[in-house]
Amino acid sequence: MSMFCYQCQETAGGKGCTKVGVCGKTAELAQLQDLMIYALKGISVLGLKADEIGFKMPGLDRFIIEGLFMTITNANFDKDRFFEKIKEALKLRDELKNVLIEKGVKLGELKDPATFTVNSKDEIEFKAGSKEVGVLATENEDIRSLRELITYGVKGMAAYAEHAMNLGYEDEEISKFIRRALAATLDDSLTVDDLVALTLETGKYGVDTMALLDKANTSTYGNPEITEVNIGVRNNPAILISGHDLKDMEELLKQTEGTGVDVYTHGEMLPANYYPAFKKYDHFVGNYGNAWWKQKEEFEKFNGPILFTTNCIVPPKASYADRVYTTGSSGYPGFKHIPDRVDGKAKDFSEIIEHAKRLPAPVEIEKGKIVGGFAHAQVFALADKVVEAVKTGAIKKFFVMAGCDGRMKSRNYYTDFAKALPKDTVILTAGCAKYKYNKLNLGDINGIPRVLDAGQCNDSYSLAIIALKLKEIFELEDINDLPIAYNIAWYEQKAVIVLLSLLYLGVKDIHLGPTLPAFLSPNVAKVLVENFGIGGITNVEDDMKMFLEA
Repeated sequence: MSMFCYQCQETAGGKGCTKVGVCGKTAELAQLQDLMIYALKGISVLGLKADEIGFKMPGLDRFIIEGLFMTITNANFDKDRFFEKIKEALKLRDELKNVLIEKGVKLGELKDPATFTVNSKDEIEFKAGSKEVGVLATENEDIRSLRELITYGVKGMAAYAEHAMNLGYEDEEISKFIRRALAATLDDSLTVDDLVALTLETGKYGVDTMALLDKANTSTYGNPEITEVNIGVRNNPAILISGHDLKDMEELLKQTEGTGVDVYTHGEMLPANYYPAFKKYDHFVGNYGNAWWKQKEEFEKFNGPILFTTNCIVPPKASYADRVYTTGSSGYPGFKHIPDRVDGKAKDFSEIIEHAKRLPAPVEIEKGKIVGGFAHAQVFALADKVVEAVKTGAIKKFFVMAGCDGRMKSRNYYTDFAKALPKDTVILTAGCAKYKYNKLNLGDINGIPRVLDAGQCNDSYSLAIIALKLKEIFELEDINDLPIAYNIAWYEQKAVIVLLSLLYLGVKDIHLGPTLPAFLSPNVAKVLVENFGIGGITNVEDDMKMFLEA
């Protein structure tokens, strides 16, 4: 078997990709990503030793977080970047090891991730393909399932932590936990019960990380506001910015000001339109297109260059591949990569801006506006109105339909489900799952739109905070007594940390679709069902009855 990957919802046959990833990654790339994680686990073992003596190695936390982020689904397809990153990882690991030895730390018998050596590309490739590196190295199915669940949760956490770091917000306790969690996946003494407990603790730190990012975003750019977002185009050359990183958004807007180049958001960058700090830019036009998986047709029509700040890259058509740029943890062979910030200076977007000036304006693919900006501060401002609507029965139930969109036709279920919901229900959403229904005319309830979009996937934190606030207002003892149902779509590892965070907060009876994760063994799935009421989806009619009668 040349590769084995089952970290995303679209994994082949609902079991695992073994020849090439559904996402487009090759077997060789999948193995390099496995080796990257393997090396980070070795670093983390040593990092725990450093934590015990209070030693903090400069750049260690950032390196681990960036390395994890690079392995998220659809983030980085560039083998050369992984070769270099693996070399950096081993250099950093061995430097840390030497410092610990010099400080008299007893390292004991270290496992292979903390000791292996490779010196060339051939050696890296050989090691990456070896049996001990991949997911299947853990033979016990339940232990493997829990180890991977924790690892994927930590990957999602790292993505959010990196965005916060880019804005100058960091929590050392989160970084320490990431090291502890990664090291724990190498500890053969941990039982299933131990790993279940660690899984819930991962959720706790997921909440902390999303809270940190929320603080970073709102402190820097203001609280999101109710906003009508233009989805049409203007007749100017333009740049399309995709992904999740708001610091990149800010720097691009500053550098394009006065150049005659417009900026449009795409996919998960749509919520940038809701932040007050970005509204002052006249050349910030609105949002172009839909969810990430439609990019092949939409990027071709956009005409201008596209900037990926994070994941959700689809292998491109040749017709537009020469005008796609990456930055941060994202990458793709042949795409131009904009380097990271140096010495606190902004990234240099001059090349992509000059490229945009040479290209025609975008082709209009739709017209009109969509409404968003319902993060926790904005909903709290409407609290009296919302509470009154609930008390009078105008709003009977809220449906949390956050999460991810994807290519599978079975995801049309979420469009049909939104259409079928009674008119006295409200959808709470965050993440690109919103594209399944955010352009439907679902109306409002006493002026409250029936789709309340909180923002990006990390803004699922807002939905949890809103639920906790409603629990307080209605003086309930249990968050599960609220008239809220959870029908969530998932795709990749950031959705995993959102799920674990909700479980930590005590939310039960969450339904996940379009399929349950392939990395949940039957026994682990049984634990989640019995303890938390986790379930799948069936069809709109039956699920509607189940949710409304609950």
